[in-house]
Amino acid sequence: MFRLWGKVYKNNKIIKDTIIELHDDDISKDDLTNNCLDKICYEFDLQHPMWLNDNQKDYPVYGKTSFNQDHFIEQIDFDYLEIEIIPDEKQKKRLKIRR
Repeated sequence: MFRLWGKVYKNNKIIKDTIIELHDDDISKDDLTNNCLDKICYEFDLQHPMWLNDNQKDYPVYGKTSFNQDHFIEQIDFDYLEIEIIPDEKQKKRLKIRR
């Protein structure tokens, strides 16, 4: 199971959030992320943001990344959209072993 938490921030407060779960273990983590991001954007009625260099650096290291006005073609009425992986129990155990 893959879970992604999408949060929209304005003035340092979460104004919208949702959690998307996918149970497809046959596709890559990148495809899971992209599919969840599509669902988050659909739920928030947003265009899909562009994935830039800062996202490619942050996401694999921290398990989260954010998208501000620079990532969207259309004007947005919030400060930024953040996505964050919610690890399941198996992932939590692997993270504890690595530390």
